[in-house]
Amino acid sequence: MFFLVRKTSCFIIGYSSNLANRIVKHNSGGMKSTCNRRPLKLIFCEFYLFEKDARNREMYFKTTAGKKALKFMLRSTLHTLGYAEKVAFIFSEQETDRM
Repeated sequence: MFFLVRKTSCFIIGYSSNLANRIVKHNSGGMKSTCNRRPLKLIFCEFYLFEKDARNREMYFKTTAGKKALKFMLRSTLHTLGYAEKVAFIFSEQETDRM
């Protein structure tokens, strides 16, 4: 399971049994879904023993709650990479929730 980010702050979440090969394919234009959205940078990955577990986690991260959780977990990384606007909404929502 992996999490890629492109320069324009679009997030790509996916599964692969060969992460290195998948990143090369994405960045070389070999994947239809991302050929016009390069370059991509790997900023997060998780490893699982069983494909079913990895696919379940991938499906979770593709939900609204999962995307929010990822952005919260990676807020420091996203801020450092210059995606502050992607992180800012998390903190503003949390402040609203506390009130």
